[in-house]
Amino acid sequence: MGKERVEKMKLLVALLVLQLCFAGFHIVSRLALNIGVSKVVYPVYRNIIALLLLSPLAYFLEKKERPPLTFSLLVQFFLLALVGITANQGFYILGLYYANPTFASAMQNSVPAITFVMASAVRLEQVNVRSREGLAKIIGTVASVGGATLITLYKGPPLLHQLLGNSIPGGERGVGDMNLSSMESQNWTWGCIYLIGHCLSWAAWMVFQHIGPVVKKYPAKLSMTSFTIFFGLIQFLIIAAFVETDPDRWKIQSAEEIFTILYAGIVSSGIVISLQTWCICKGGPVFVAIFQPVQTVLVAIMAFAILGDQLYLGGIIGAILIVFGLYLVLWGKTREERVTTQDKEETVLRKPLLDSDSKDTLECDIP
Repeated sequence: MGKERVEKMKLLVALLVLQLCFAGFHIVSRLALNIGVSKVVYPVYRNIIALLLLSPLAYFLEKKERPPLTFSLLVQFFLLALVGITANQGFYILGLYYANPTFASAMQNSVPAITFVMASAVRLEQVNVRSREGLAKIIGTVASVGGATLITLYKGPPLLHQLLGNSIPGGERGVGDMNLSSMESQNWTWGCIYLIGHCLSWAAWMVFQHIGPVVKKYPAKLSMTSFTIFFGLIQFLIIAAFVETDPDRWKIQSAEEIFTILYAGIVSSGIVISLQTWCICKGGPVFVAIFQPVQTVLVAIMAFAILGDQLYLGGIIGAILIVFGLYLVLWGKTREERVTTQDKEETVLRKPLLDSDSKDTLECDIP
């Protein structure tokens, strides 16, 4: 029992670290775009760094665990990369470019709901609306997504005085600043579309990892991640060959660019992908995805502590909803696992008795 509790604590800590890395990535990626880093070059460099970081570890640490490569495995690695690397990262960076980090973070909070629906559709996640556990998982998912959305859409009255920054009086804004131009509106629409594609591909990647035969038959997780990043890099290079042909766009010209690329490669690709793969194997895709709204809370805390942004009532209420939703999902998952374990134990204990009864019956029937 103590070992199970330690394993659950490890999983919870890993999921919180995962969301902290994601929260920082929103800011770093927006900074990279603001200083002029190419939308194609950025993910290419990001995945090169991640591959250089992970592949040596995978080679030396998983020599005994790594099964031989087959054509079927390579195809599955390629598909994992197409969904989880190329589509996921490509749609995200495009959506972030046309929208903004806050909206990108808000859109990502739909990932738990999408993952829940996908996992239920392939019967990976059992949903029994008549049971307390099933209702807890559904209500918890809705509460978590609703809380994160509330933080983004509803401010409410301020709770603390603003530490830094100056407010801009509304009277100083021109008429042109009050309304989006048709081009800005179109860009915002494309940003929404790209971010929806990002959320769909992210959810599909998590579900595909858990139900695909490659995860079940390939125990070397670091090697699987390295192959996925490798194929994702190849796919991005093919795209770059048609989209980014200017050699100057590939040059790193400032320390800010170096920092953003290193953070994206080391933290957001190398550490995050490996950590997320481990978490999915330990807890399942829905359990991992339900922690996504925590990212919005972390962004609010980081913005207040580092940037001096204001805290509002809406953020506090949203954070309470998120914690409440996570508690419900964790309770539902724990109860389901406990019931399943008890059923298996009862079946194992009952089987010898049934065999014994059958034997006695047969012996009694024989004259």
